[in-house]
Amino acid sequence: MKHDYYKEYYELERNHWWFVAREKIISNYIKKLLKQDNLQDTKIKILNIGCGPGRSSEYLSQFGEVVSIEYDKFCCEFASEKTGLEIINGSITELPFDDNVFDLVCAFDVIEHVEDDQLAVSEMKRVAKNNGLLFITVPAFMSLWSHHDVINHHFRRYRLAEVKNLFSFKKDGKMIFSSYFNTLLFLPIFLFRQLSNLLQSGEKRTGSGSDFEAFKPGILNSILYRIMYFESNFINRHIRLPFGVSIMYTWKKNNQNE
Repeated sequence: MKHDYYKEYYELERNHWWFVAREKIISNYIKKLLKQDNLQDTKIKILNIGCGPGRSSEYLSQFGEVVSIEYDKFCCEFASEKTGLEIINGSITELPFDDNVFDLVCAFDVIEHVEDDQLAVSEMKRVAKNNGLLFITVPAFMSLWSHHDVINHHFRRYRLAEVKNLFSFKKDGKMIFSSYFNTLLFLPIFLFRQLSNLLQSGEKRTGSGSDFEAFKPGILNSILYRIMYFESNFINRHIRLPFGVSIMYTWKKNNQNE
């Protein structure tokens, strides 16, 4: 990813409707997860993989001690300088931690950037404690593929069954909840991506080329945030949404041999 894009992302993570709504959906659901496991009053140990410009580590800190890791060295330095966080430069496919360390292992929109996504999930499982939780989000449906995915260095977008297969490769735990989300805005986003692909075919893109470049603070940003965040009401009741722009998946490690 271009270095200027991280600087752009720092602001987007804190202001763009998609990032802010995703943050609230994730935070609300983690509260539910911890309450289910009677961990709501415990300072848990959290690994945040692919923390980017750092906002996800900031909001995860409300739940416990957060260890942040980021693959891009420039991003590590930039995020550390901007946020004051200590961020480890490392890879999800070779996590620099012992086995069975973390109560919660998170990777929000990360494994689509990894060619060997099966190895990435295996490493997440390895560093989680027995009965520890894994929580990922990924982009959904290759039909939504656009220059936005190219500029973000994605290898793929997923269907829910493909994510389930990544986690069920070994019988070492169980799914807690899985669902598509950003469902209510799926159709306009799909149409926007298809139109963008047609209009930009064969043309050089200016700027980062990300869909997020269309962001403008104001009333529309607020409306889109409220529409997406509304879906938290379904997710917190474990109501699975049938399709969406993204997927969330939570899993609990249960290795009987440990």
